[in-house]
Amino acid sequence: MMKTLEQYPDILNVEDLQEILGIGRRQAYELVSTGQFNIVRVGRRIKIYKAVLIEWLYGEEKLI
Repeated sequence: MMKTLEQYPDILNVEDLQEILGIGRRQAYELVSTGQFNIVRVGRRIKIYKAVLIEWLYGEEKLI
């Protein structure tokens, strides 16, 4: 059963990104490396704030 976006935690990992977008592992890592949205690296882990992903999905501009 698929999760809704609201069911994911506020801080996503690459596996969450894969599930949300329905893409493979390689595509998810390529996407986070493009710089299209802000990510945080914690050691080797990559974290994505869910609100940033939602803004990116809706095409909203960064408010910075």
